[in-house]
Amino acid sequence: MKTNVKKDSKLLGIGILGCGLISQAAHLPGAAKAHNIRLRAVCDASDELREKMTAIYSPEKSYSSYEDMLADPEVEAVVIGIGDQFHVPCAWQAVEAGKHVLIEKPMGVSTQECEELKALADEKGLFIQVGHMKRLDPGLQYAKAFKDEKMGAVTTYKGWYCDSIGRYTLTDNVMPVIYSSDAAKKPAGNPKAVLDRYYLLGHGSHLFDTAMYFMGPVRRVSARYVHEEGLHSWLIDCDFESGAIGTLDLTVAIAQQWHEGCEIYGTGGTVFAKTYNPWEFRSSEVSCFDKETELSTTPAAFDGQFYRRELEAFADTILNGTPCAGATADDGIMIMRALIATYRSVHEDGAWIDIADAEGEL
Repeated sequence: MKTNVKKDSKLLGIGILGCGLISQAAHLPGAAKAHNIRLRAVCDASDELREKMTAIYSPEKSYSSYEDMLADPEVEAVVIGIGDQFHVPCAWQAVEAGKHVLIEKPMGVSTQECEELKALADEKGLFIQVGHMKRLDPGLQYAKAFKDEKMGAVTTYKGWYCDSIGRYTLTDNVMPVIYSSDAAKKPAGNPKAVLDRYYLLGHGSHLFDTAMYFMGPVRRVSARYVHEEGLHSWLIDCDFESGAIGTLDLTVAIAQQWHEGCEIYGTGGTVFAKTYNPWEFRSSEVSCFDKETELSTTPAAFDGQFYRRELEAFADTILNGTPCAGATADDGIMIMRALIATYRSVHEDGAWIDIADAEGEL
């Protein structure tokens, strides 16, 4: 039987905190396939989940106590794949213990906690990457390089993220069997009690991250929101610090297939990108039109295992000092500010809100 053999001489020893859905579907398979990752440990409060994931992925160690995993000297970095409200507190513990951190998106739930975490990591010389895995989509990476090298002055960005009413049928078909446990640790209250906040935090973070990946920092936003019978929709105007303008569409959930992508207009060319549901592991289909040559190019971009790719990029930064190909803590903080600005704008009748003034909790 053929087995995965790690080829790199340098492997990053990671511990994965949480054996729930995101770790089962993303981080554990990603760690098993990554060429520069060593799965040192898994940790979960649920014996049932931890034992099942240990049986499937064979980590070197299995911990019921997070403190015990952090005390393991061979755990060099921690992947945090648990509820949003736990992201920063658990990342803080890891940084205090001297570990690098890959923290699932969104980085946190408030600007203050995210900024304090970054300051602590900077003080200790540790690296934080935020799990905005679409930056590791090779189709989008190709389009980003084309935009930077060929498009001249870029004036306009249009982005959309429209979840589908059929997404759970799709994910049930393409995801592995997901195990759950009543013993799994859950955040206080019900995060889904206020759906406009819940959807904005979970889905809007992807929409803004893709926009900022291509266009750089957002300066200000103006947003409108409407919902009817389970259909929630935001239209967001944004000005980028570069001087470009943009519009963003976040809708949950449309009566259609998953609909996500962007268009970018520049004086030297145009980019169009169609992005698929991430659990299909298909790279974005991009078309890049070069005004000078009057040719449109589309890369094959076969490797759509974004979660493996983000782990490899994370390890590469730590082991080799390679510039971060994913989202940094600064990116995570700016996305948090953009989400808060959007929420404020909706409740202030579409007023323009400067990102620099957007603080607090979502």
